[in-house]
Amino acid sequence: MSSKNLCEMDVSNEAEPKCPSSQELAIQKLFGSSIIFKRNRHLRGDRIIKDKANTHYRAGMEAVDQLEFERAVTCFTKAITLQPEQTQFYVARAEAYLQLCDFKSAALDYKHVCFLEPQKKAYIHRLAFIYYLQGQCYCDQGMFFEALESFAKAIELKPDFRPYHMRSLACLTALGRYSDAIRLVTNWLESDTSSADLFTLRARLHHQLNQPMLCYYDLKAALRLNPSCPEARALLEMMEQGAECSRQQAVTKAVEGELSDALGKITTAVELNPENAQYYLLRGILYRRLKDFTAAIEDLMLAVEFSDDGAKHPEGEKPEESKDLEQDAHIQLVLTYNDFAVHCFTQGFYSEAIMLLTKAIHEQRDESGLFINRGDCFFRQKEWLFALADYQQAEELDPQNTTIWLRLAVIHNTLGLHSYENLNFQEAADKFSVAIKYNPGVAQYYGNRAKALSRMQRMEEARQDAMCALILDPANDELVPLLLRLFPGCSLSDVISSGTAQTVKAQLMERIQTWKLAGFPVSRLSNKLERMVPRHDTDSQSETDESTQDPVRSKEQVSEAVKKLLHQRLSLSYTGPRIAPLCITHNLEPAACTSKRPYFWRNFSGMGLNC
Repeated sequence: MSSKNLCEMDVSNEAEPKCPSSQELAIQKLFGSSIIFKRNRHLRGDRIIKDKANTHYRAGMEAVDQLEFERAVTCFTKAITLQPEQTQFYVARAEAYLQLCDFKSAALDYKHVCFLEPQKKAYIHRLAFIYYLQGQCYCDQGMFFEALESFAKAIELKPDFRPYHMRSLACLTALGRYSDAIRLVTNWLESDTSSADLFTLRARLHHQLNQPMLCYYDLKAALRLNPSCPEARALLEMMEQGAECSRQQAVTKAVEGELSDALGKITTAVELNPENAQYYLLRGILYRRLKDFTAAIEDLMLAVEFSDDGAKHPEGEKPEESKDLEQDAHIQLVLTYNDFAVHCFTQGFYSEAIMLLTKAIHEQRDESGLFINRGDCFFRQKEWLFALADYQQAEELDPQNTTIWLRLAVIHNTLGLHSYENLNFQEAADKFSVAIKYNPGVAQYYGNRAKALSRMQRMEEARQDAMCALILDPANDELVPLLLRLFPGCSLSDVISSGTAQTVKAQLMERIQTWKLAGFPVSRLSNKLERMVPRHDTDSQSETDESTQDPVRSKEQVSEAVKKLLHQRLSLSYTGPRIAPLCITHNLEPAACTSKRPYFWRNFSGMGLNC
């Protein structure tokens, strides 16, 4: 470039005045036209302050090297006073505070550092570490609440660092806040990969809170992940031993008749080992004996499911013990359905009783007593044909049971009465004949058939039936009009003392004797079931106190309980009463029973008929 151009540039530069900065204006205002500050740029105030701050900083670092941390803090503080925007000064003072175990001051300095440079994660992590150290010191002094606050701050700054969480968990445990500790571990299990150690840890927390069932399932989960986990296996074995001890105590209490205490013991066993089918079976039996049928059915269903899901042989076959347990659970389940139906029947809730008995029949189709009981329920509802069908099914299963014969006799007599009322005398006579076949010792059956035969002008047969009725029940005043019509001009003594009457009596007695010898009222239940449910003779009916039953408050409550039990149960993937006797009159007009005789308990022998 030519000198001319340089001159022109210089002139142009001189022609353009330079605008002084605000700092220069301040200096000019303070010192006037003195040019000392203009020529000695190194003597400017900001440089002097910076140099002095650096001097204090170096002095502080020398003090740190000499382990004089208090002097170092003083030096760093002076440096910060001169230059409060320098991050390294706060960091140095914070580290000096840290050496003096002044965690609060160190945390304040690092918080300011994080404010000045929020993009640097290293400062944030260092602040979290300071909170961790502060919390650890609180722990050593037994100040667990303050320690928990410090660890919480550390976790907030570095949430993915597990040791901070563990120390927080230790503080929660020391403070007895096991529920909060469980929530913390649960969050780990949900957010991280599950591990046997975490499940074992949560199991121990549940154990501290006396939540054995949750503890059990956590231990099972831990062993599934690590079958050789010694801590989980040791705690699980301890719980199983405690469960077996409680079961033995429950059996002892049950034998002594203390059913409520036995229920408490077996409930403890179930909580300690909630996958043992035998425990559910025993508790279901106790619930049934205590008349808590809903709980009994739930437990017995669980017993069936657990025994079905139990251990199997490598070939895929169930062990004999598991098969026997499942069979026992099925038997007890059927008994409970039946007993619940008995309870409903005694309160007059026949529809609910039918639902329960239908469920029991679905579980065990070869038990005649269930069909007898359901037939009696249908009978009370005046569903004669359904009752007859159930009685006939019971007879097919147990053809020699006289208890069933008595019911078949009653139902045929009842059907005969309806046919008689409809003026269908031949059909009525046939029904009465079937009733006599099933129970030849009832005078009313003969009297009813005699009336039907007399309407058909079959007088000779009608007279024989009238004689049979008179022989069986000579004090029955209702027979007098019939006898006077069939034997005009003869007194009752003449009729009863006639040769024909003696012949009829002999035949009648022979027929009744043959009937008695042919019947064997023995239940077809298995021996095991017979031992579980004591039998009672029909003669003991009047000795049973009905007040031992808990009355059902309302039909709506019973109906809702039955429907929920049978239709709304959720799956896992976890000597009883009999129905009261029917009281049926044998007149041409069937009437309801008004007897106040107490209810008695039977073993699958139905509800009884007063014939």
